[in-house]
Amino acid sequence: MRTYLPLQPPMLEPVQDSSYRYREFPPGKALEPYVACYWTVEFDASCDRKLHRIIPDGCADIIFDLHATSFAQSAMLAGLMSSFETMDLTDRCYFFGIRFFADQASRFIGYSVSELSGGDVFLEDVWGTEASLVAERVQEAAGSVQAMIGLAESMLSAKLHRSACPDPQPIRTAMQHLYAGRGMVSVRALAEELCYSERTVRRMFQKEFGMAPKELASIIRFQCLLQELHKGPSFRFSDTAVQHGYYDQPHLIHMFKRFYGLTPHQVFR
Repeated sequence: MRTYLPLQPPMLEPVQDSSYRYREFPPGKALEPYVACYWTVEFDASCDRKLHRIIPDGCADIIFDLHATSFAQSAMLAGLMSSFETMDLTDRCYFFGIRFFADQASRFIGYSVSELSGGDVFLEDVWGTEASLVAERVQEAAGSVQAMIGLAESMLSAKLHRSACPDPQPIRTAMQHLYAGRGMVSVRALAEELCYSERTVRRMFQKEFGMAPKELASIIRFQCLLQELHKGPSFRFSDTAVQHGYYDQPHLIHMFKRFYGLTPHQVFR
């Protein structure tokens, strides 16, 4: 089972609001190495608006808009994020997502995650007509989250078995070291582990993820800190921060504001 399991704000700051609900669901055991979770966001617009916050998690997503009127444009792809974003929900919406670990996403998408940067990418642009068929089936199953997950598991398992995407093994080895080191691994250490130059490692990460290894390591380290803080109140905040490489308060606050958009105190009151 994966030890790196990223978190999103609704899991850290549960909201008592009947009009808004964010949920996460674990994948089946066979897909645990590849899928971080399935997730849903629902907003019924009974109140005026709701701010939905999204933070970098080192993952790529397939997102289905279950209220879209066109199957062709109801499924989107999202690559890696380098800073937080907020969605101002004002209309009724329902989204279903599949969250992939960055180093495993290409097995299912068919392209490097770097191809997803720079704006909205429709699944149809990548999968062709298959995307509309999948989106239609997901919308038909929208009445039951478990039905949507079952459909996703079947589809992903089939794609995994017939995947023709080249296996970027050095990248996956590098990512395993980043996960094991909780993001506190230097580019030099990665290069030595892979027997490559630092320049080659940077090129590999940029080509595969559209992101430098130092940046992705920072995101993984931040997410590992959030995991630790989320476990419960039996911790000393300063000690936990130091254990994750944040040696002074200004550095920690800067990273929180960049990746989360809030200070640590606002998140963990």
